[in-house]
Amino acid sequence: MDNQLIGRIEEKEILENALRSNEAEMIAVIGRRRVGKTFLIKTVYEEQIAFEVTGIQNSTKQEQLQNFMMQLSKFSKSALPLKIPKSWLEAFFLLSQYLDKLDFTEKKVVFLDELPWLATHKSGFLNGLSWFWNSWAVNKNVVVAICGSAASWMIRKVVNNRGGLYNRITKRIYLSPFTLRETEIYLQSRNIQLDRYQITQLYMSLGGIPHHLKEVKNGKTGIQNINQICFSPNGLLRDEFLRLYPALFAHADNHIKIIRTLGNKPQGLTRNEIIELSNVSAGGSMTRTLEELEHSGFITAYRPYRKKKKTKLYRLTDEYSLFYLKFIEGNQYEGNDTWHHLSQTQIYKTWSGYAFESICLKHIPQIKKALGISGIYSVSSAFYHKGTKEIKGTQIDLLIDRKDRAINLVEIKFYNEPITISKSYAENLRTKQSVFRAVTKTPKQLFTTFISTFGINDNQHSLGLIAQSLTLDDLFLEI
Repeated sequence: MDNQLIGRIEEKEILENALRSNEAEMIAVIGRRRVGKTFLIKTVYEEQIAFEVTGIQNSTKQEQLQNFMMQLSKFSKSALPLKIPKSWLEAFFLLSQYLDKLDFTEKKVVFLDELPWLATHKSGFLNGLSWFWNSWAVNKNVVVAICGSAASWMIRKVVNNRGGLYNRITKRIYLSPFTLRETEIYLQSRNIQLDRYQITQLYMSLGGIPHHLKEVKNGKTGIQNINQICFSPNGLLRDEFLRLYPALFAHADNHIKIIRTLGNKPQGLTRNEIIELSNVSAGGSMTRTLEELEHSGFITAYRPYRKKKKTKLYRLTDEYSLFYLKFIEGNQYEGNDTWHHLSQTQIYKTWSGYAFESICLKHIPQIKKALGISGIYSVSSAFYHKGTKEIKGTQIDLLIDRKDRAINLVEIKFYNEPITISKSYAENLRTKQSVFRAVTKTPKQLFTTFISTFGINDNQHSLGLIAQSLTLDDLFLEI
């Protein structure tokens, strides 16, 4: 079961099409740490890999070259260790000599994993790779697959390379964490049977990261698994946060400051607010840090409704980081039943609302499908009005602005049972709709849409007010 590829249908098709093409292909697979990049490539290309090497974190050029040559010795079945070359240009030349001896009737794959670790500062690695592609691979029946967890580095140094690798990437794959449905299928493939409420609890804490979900054990509830994985002395994620960012970014201090700042403001912050609260100076370094965190999938930029680019909000959307900062940090030594206690507190109930909201924002295609508007072009955003003497302040978690002259105003709630709309809550929802209409002056039809774990109990207050009510099952739809 461990070799079963869950989801990744489009990504698998891209890789397989590269094998069938009549040209050399260079494929960049980009995604955050432990999202399954290596597993994807090795599963699809298992029979075609002629050479592979994985960079070693925090190693010197000499150590990386030695690592490269040990792999070359292994694949070439050399009886003696090969002499370590002095440069990457020489190393790639030796690789080309080995590959020239192979039968290329069927396409072969060269797999370079954790490229940012291989390409140490001023090592000349990218020049060597450029020579290998332009002088050897481009005319061969070969796929060169490269990947790295430092997504922004991959984009800046390889995808947008202005030197010898300029415009050489033929295919790009941005590998995302599992959706809720893919998470469910993955757990089922490991004979773990949990209902969708329990799976969502796990997702809110661990995210859709396969390496995290691999720790989930059968016969335990979501709370029991979270307690074991995140709070027990031997839990995988008890202190993963401390290693996560330094493993991806050479100078991670500013990245961590921004993550901590956003962790305290789950509703999101503007760039200027991040600068003010994080004590990270403005300028190019701030811009690059935000881009690196966004490209790596830890934060997400959202555009408020009808606002300019400069007013976009950044939110911490990496579930594990948000969970670590809120609950794990400072509670690792509270005993075996830490999460059983914390999960019953008001702090958890408040946090779970924000966490569930973030999950919904990641599952907008599923939401649109459930609403029957998948084929209608739309733009998703949030709405916030500070309030004036004339118009009351309000916030709308999600709105879907559609080209068919309609807007869904989406209310998101995480609760352990169906929700009953009270008279006061109904008045609050009507106020949100009227404030939105007054502020935006939109002539479009407005639909108040509800997303909650178990839906709503229809009553006199919901009828005529709630146009559509979605549940967890709708977020688990396959797209």
